[in-house]
Amino acid sequence: MVRALGEAAVCGPSGGCETVASSEYAVIVGVPVAYLGLAASLVIVCLSALWWRRAGRGALTGAYLVLLGATLFVAYLTYVELFVIKAVCVWCMTYAVTIVLSLVTAGLALRRSSRATTPRADQGPTG
Repeated sequence: MVRALGEAAVCGPSGGCETVASSEYAVIVGVPVAYLGLAASLVIVCLSALWWRRAGRGALTGAYLVLLGATLFVAYLTYVELFVIKAVCVWCMTYAVTIVLSLVTAGLALRRSSRATTPRADQGPTG
């Protein structure tokens, strides 16, 4: 967002955020990476809210898949920060941790919902 707004990144004394935000990796195909993160986050929130209201696995599965893609993307961006740009953006790392934790949470919810809908072998047919 910082690059898109033309403002300086506020990151503390390390200056890593400014270095990351001004790098060539902060924009992909003319779109600031922050906008991609914002779009992914909005999709995840909408799918999560839909799952919460309807308790359907479809929305939860969709959120999980978006989170899986987002996790792969933030893993790539973290690699770029650490080994290519050689600067760390605290905001970027916080977002990456949030995405990974959300993926784990969605995975656990999917696992729990599959157990709730799958009859156990010892229960037999109901009738």
